[in-house]
Amino acid sequence: MLHPNIRWAVIATAFFLLEVNDMSNHADSFESAQTGVTPEGWTATLTGSGNPKWTVENDATAPSKGKVVKQSGRATYPLLLKNGSSIKDGFIEVKFKAVAGSEDRAAGVVWRAKDAKNYYVVRANALEDNFVLYKIVNGVRSALDIVGRKGGYGVSVPVPAGTWHTLRVDFKGPRFSASFNGKPLFEVEDTTFTEAGMVGLWTKADSVTLFDDMTYGETK
Repeated sequence: MLHPNIRWAVIATAFFLLEVNDMSNHADSFESAQTGVTPEGWTATLTGSGNPKWTVENDATAPSKGKVVKQSGRATYPLLLKNGSSIKDGFIEVKFKAVAGSEDRAAGVVWRAKDAKNYYVVRANALEDNFVLYKIVNGVRSALDIVGRKGGYGVSVPVPAGTWHTLRVDFKGPRFSASFNGKPLFEVEDTTFTEAGMVGLWTKADSVTLFDDMTYGETK
């Protein structure tokens, strides 16, 4: 007979595998999209003020070896939301490259978005070399505390510009797990937005950022 601890570990692993496999996954490499315009099926918007510019462009350096989405405008927080998406628990992963920006060089993913003023976002910054998770409530951004630590501002991590990186967040209930280039960095707990919402892409200020190979899915 299995030891009780081993038996419970086996049961927990089985439930975890069932949950991972029970995902409704979506992928978007933008390969079929028309260049020079916002990708079909997405809404280019912003939080705050300004003039964001989200377009599909060709880029031979991209992981997909083809087309990418480029943000080259300027706004408080340029935002690109996926039309029709509605996810409560799941994940988002995207590859990005910070190209330019004198005020900021940011790349982020958004989840549980109610609208352009209310959502969660985790972002990497190539000027500050850090990785932070925020909530945006009525257009106001607030950094969230990392589990096990009070205060502070995300974590420091090298984010070289001109290089492709991978950003990912997994979210279930009030718990969010953030990863960068395949390495888990921290977890956050928050209950501001508990219902399903849209997913999307995000930058800040004058960031010129490329995005490719976005995938997202919902835990059933």
